[in-house]
Amino acid sequence: MADGNGSFDAIVVGTGISGGWAAKELTEKGLKTLVLDRGRMVAHGDYPTATKKLWELPYAGRPTQEDLRKQAVAARTGYAVTQATKHWFVDDIDHPYIEKKPFGWIRGYHVGGRSLMWGRQSYRWSPMDFEANAKEGIGVDWPIRYGDLAPWYDHVESFIGVSGQAEGYEQLPDGKFLPPMALNCVELHLKQALADKLGRALTIGRTANLTAPLAHSPQRTPCQYRNLCSRGCPFGAYFSSNSSTLPAAEKTGNMTLRPNSIVYELIYDGRKDRASGVRVLDAETNEQLEFHAKVIFLCASTFGSTFILMNSVSSRFPNGFGNDSGELGCNIMDHHLGVGASATAEGFDDRYYSGQRPNGIYIPRFVNIGKDKRQYLRGFGYQGGAWRSGWTRLLDDTTLGADLKTKAAAPGPWGVNLGGFGEILPYHENHVTLDHSRKDKHGLPVLAFDAEMRENELKMRQDMAAEAATMLEAAGFKDIHPYDGGDQLLGLGIHEMGTARMGRDPKTSVLNAWNQVHACPNVYVTDGSCMTSAACQNPSLTYMALTARAVDHAVQELKRMNL
Repeated sequence: MADGNGSFDAIVVGTGISGGWAAKELTEKGLKTLVLDRGRMVAHGDYPTATKKLWELPYAGRPTQEDLRKQAVAARTGYAVTQATKHWFVDDIDHPYIEKKPFGWIRGYHVGGRSLMWGRQSYRWSPMDFEANAKEGIGVDWPIRYGDLAPWYDHVESFIGVSGQAEGYEQLPDGKFLPPMALNCVELHLKQALADKLGRALTIGRTANLTAPLAHSPQRTPCQYRNLCSRGCPFGAYFSSNSSTLPAAEKTGNMTLRPNSIVYELIYDGRKDRASGVRVLDAETNEQLEFHAKVIFLCASTFGSTFILMNSVSSRFPNGFGNDSGELGCNIMDHHLGVGASATAEGFDDRYYSGQRPNGIYIPRFVNIGKDKRQYLRGFGYQGGAWRSGWTRLLDDTTLGADLKTKAAAPGPWGVNLGGFGEILPYHENHVTLDHSRKDKHGLPVLAFDAEMRENELKMRQDMAAEAATMLEAAGFKDIHPYDGGDQLLGLGIHEMGTARMGRDPKTSVLNAWNQVHACPNVYVTDGSCMTSAACQNPSLTYMALTARAVDHAVQELKRMNL
């Protein structure tokens, strides 16, 4: 095992949403930090299809049969595998996993991780989200409350740039917002109808797309309304590690970034009762290396970090690093989707909108709040919006020549869609394990998933479709179609959480209130694996706030010589 050229103050594993933030915060606080990513290098601007027109892509952008064979899991999303985006997603043949029950694990192995592909929706969790487990006796209690995280939400929002409208909703706290993007005429009509007839709220999505410049990030410019974010944004208009946190870390001179570095194990020093470093497999040379540091941040994504912890076995941790509780790998959560309603909107054909807004609407949770009581726990919100169909509606049209051009030049009818994002409860039985009988291309064991939706979620789905239809009907829309694609497949929400949860008691959780491994305080885990419940809001903003808070704690503990 070769030494990886010296020791560092800190090691960060992963460069996605959480890892980028850990790198930024640690380096800006003066720590010499090694940042490791298992994938290839991608610098800001290395986005090969970002400015290509549809006709400049092979096969009009459509995937080939070979693409679908190699990336069958990502293709389950219905949008990930195209000629414009396929390079961001892993090859399933090289990187397999086992599905004891169907589970869509959507991955991107490159510097920046899924911060390059995320949907950018950035919502704070509310006080009730951190209190629900304790009040309902579900899972374990969060060891923190909203007040603990509120200043870190402020800190994160101020840096990444979140556009949105302050509304004063109790179940969806306001943040530090850039100017909001505009609702279109049909969305404004729906907003008014919901308020007048149902007493429900609708707001523009809160998205990490800039609507004004940020003085601290001159390399980023406001959104161009191209709606091509999934390709990578050369303008830096949306927040990613590549455009934002990693450049900030590099600017300090304290970051050493090493791509193609697969961390497969933590090194445990029994004499000091601490982790002394990590073992790395070079993805290009297969050389095995060791790197050492005083503090380690695991930010490799929920299942990436869980893999590392499970694969780190010693006499002290025979069942996986920090797994005294037996909860490591358990309590898999996601957000279920693929359910809602759509409609057409008549009476607005004389109006249109400017640009291709890369953002939709948001309807905050309204079930199981106050006097509203349902036959299930927790709730859901809706994302969606209204739009006018374009020329692609004519792909099957039999019109030819000048008449077809005339049709294509005119906008199509207005459509509206409301898609639900529902909370999934933490179930110990929903778990992932290591399977040593099968290996990936690097000879490492693979993960095996055994998780499913249960009665609470299935009851919720019925309401998610019915309430969406009710709201569209209240707005007077036509051709209302409730839908539930039967899409009970976990993973496709791409909000996986919970496999190394935080908690108050080391007997029932892996991490403490500061994201430290209970049994080894110099290891912090701040990606989605740390989550104790799922709420119904997109979780990435919370990962960022937790990471910044954890780094602040780690630096203070290092100064006190507690780590």
